[in-house]
Amino acid sequence: MGWFFGGAAMGPDDAGRLVVAVRRVGGSVTAGAGVLLSPGVVLTCAHVVNDALGRAVFAAAPPGRVALRIDYRDRHGTREATGELTHWIPPRRLDGTLPVREREDRVWHGDLAVLTFPRPPEGRMPQTRWAPMRPGQSLRAWSSSGRPGSFADVRVKTCDKSVGYVDGEPTGMSIGPAFSGGALWSVPGDAAVGLVAAHTMPPADPVTGRLLPHSSQHVARRSWAIPWQRIRRELASVGAVGLVDDEPPPDDPAFALFAETIHGIVPSTDLRGDLGRLVAGRCALRHPDDGSAPSPEEFARLLVTEPRALPALTEILRLRDPSAVRQLLAIGRMSPVPRLLSPREYGRLTEILGQLPGSVSARLPVAARAALPLAADYPVEPSGPAAAADVIDRLERLPGDSRSQGVSPRVPGLLRVMEYLAALCSEDRRAGLRLWCDGVAQRLGIPQSALAERRFDADEWAGALAACSGPPRVLVHITRGVLPDRYRLRIWCDEGTGPRQVTTESDRDHTGGEAARLLLHVLESFHRLSPEERRPLVEAVVDRSGLNLPIDEWETWSPDDVVPGVLGAEYPLVVNCPELLRRNERFLPEWRRRWRQLDTGASLRFSGATVGPRQIYGTLMDHQDAVRVAVDAAEHLRDGIVEVCLAVGVPVVVWDRGDESHAVDHIATVTTRELPEGVRSYRAKTVHRPSEYPGRPVLAWADADRPVPQLHLSEPQES
Repeated sequence: MGWFFGGAAMGPDDAGRLVVAVRRVGGSVTAGAGVLLSPGVVLTCAHVVNDALGRAVFAAAPPGRVALRIDYRDRHGTREATGELTHWIPPRRLDGTLPVREREDRVWHGDLAVLTFPRPPEGRMPQTRWAPMRPGQSLRAWSSSGRPGSFADVRVKTCDKSVGYVDGEPTGMSIGPAFSGGALWSVPGDAAVGLVAAHTMPPADPVTGRLLPHSSQHVARRSWAIPWQRIRRELASVGAVGLVDDEPPPDDPAFALFAETIHGIVPSTDLRGDLGRLVAGRCALRHPDDGSAPSPEEFARLLVTEPRALPALTEILRLRDPSAVRQLLAIGRMSPVPRLLSPREYGRLTEILGQLPGSVSARLPVAARAALPLAADYPVEPSGPAAAADVIDRLERLPGDSRSQGVSPRVPGLLRVMEYLAALCSEDRRAGLRLWCDGVAQRLGIPQSALAERRFDADEWAGALAACSGPPRVLVHITRGVLPDRYRLRIWCDEGTGPRQVTTESDRDHTGGEAARLLLHVLESFHRLSPEERRPLVEAVVDRSGLNLPIDEWETWSPDDVVPGVLGAEYPLVVNCPELLRRNERFLPEWRRRWRQLDTGASLRFSGATVGPRQIYGTLMDHQDAVRVAVDAAEHLRDGIVEVCLAVGVPVVVWDRGDESHAVDHIATVTTRELPEGVRSYRAKTVHRPSEYPGRPVLAWADADRPVPQLHLSEPQES
């Protein structure tokens, strides 16, 4: 698993659950212990298996594919499983010969066995993390009994990578026969470092076999263990090293270069350990707490597997060694894994974005498309932390695109988008976002002049946007009520900074006249609060069934009114049906592209009694520059044609909800951008000259630069 690892820390009690009991055949007596290599795989000593089978302790011949009872523990108690012998490494003398002599040989090699559960075990089983054994380590071993107090604390005295000698503390339990095959656990290192192999027993009377009285000259509480270094070699010799998660070098072109560079930057083990602990802390990873250090290869593996490790490392090195930062970032561009931001930078950015007013954060896609017109593509309605995180993730992957000369790093796409978003913010929010951009640019070594160039572009764009933005608007989401000819409304106002909700009632039914009165009341207050001389656009957000609602004809005129109020005659009124685009998201890029060509794109007209949705679809795929469509088809075909046009991303569609061509013909001469006012003018004429202007025009208008509120609605019957 390496020096860096994730997950919760495993305390001594949790680590005790890694030890299992190997039972003798035909009884409940324990032969020895074992350790879970991984869920369902147990490592123990070969002499423990021999004892469990009733064979000579150091028998070398493979016992065959035998099965033994294994008792393991989880948080709910002890469970039983059957383990089949799958790998056998018999005990052998230090010179490689067989067999080991029980009385003459004090230490030996080999002596390992792997047992595998043929059936998935019940409950959740832990997995052992391994680390090398080194002199001076404080370790804990557990008896196979599994009792909470059946542990012994020891310290490694010597370790030559083949045999490690450990001495027990003068108090507490000492290692004994029931410990053989169990793990030696380093609590500071949060890993197992070896297996208990044998214990040096006190001398006994050669005649009676009783232990002799203790002498200060006797060896006390000394055992020897098989270090992890030898376990790996032994398992590899029988093709079982993969059982212990021995990962091959990553298939990443940056891995070898990272390892070489890390070795050159921090050759000192102590400095590399300090640096590893800092990076692990920033990336919320765990590491051994035993004073060890990651190898250059382990550091390199982290950089090509943990997306924010490289930015975290360069963040730490920025003031210590700027040249090293440049090297590491250059290598990082060869790998697909590293992200742009460190965990701190990412956290701060999400915090800043979370504090922005909804009207500004809703315009993040608009800023992204303006900053990166050829690369960025974003949802219509980003909302909440998850959507913001998704946008940031995609922006981090984009390369830089500044026009800086020479070998200086380019300004990343994310920083450019944040500069454009900052240009839309109030002064204090703008300052916070730009300070964040400055900090990231400094870490990346981007010249201030290059960032200033993008900042100037953003300010110019924001100024042009303010100068040529569309009129203020009142958005009204309209759904049908419980009764016929009754409607439910929710209303927002947008003075140019994004929608702000002004009514929340969605469970009250209105007649058309009542809805007109409510909307006109909101429009009057809008005029009082807004210095705009232009009349606001009324944008009705509807579903497919509401495209032909006579909203423009809703009228209020009570005895107390001096003049009537006809919505479509007084205000430019358009309909918008986001539902159709949401159901066909593959056309979102087409919709945005067509909208950008609003002043130069082509206009199409579909008429006749035989034209159908398939012909419309094919025509629009052929004419991808079409931004405006007039529909003058037979009434039974009209609605299907309109829906196809809107679904494939045509931003402007005009039709007559009656059965007249007059309105469509009359409006054909109006330029596309002036259509809302042109349709309003026609509707005004229908009030006093209905015989001359018999049409009932509908204008669908989907502005890709102005967000529609996120709608969370219930069905009418649920109210």
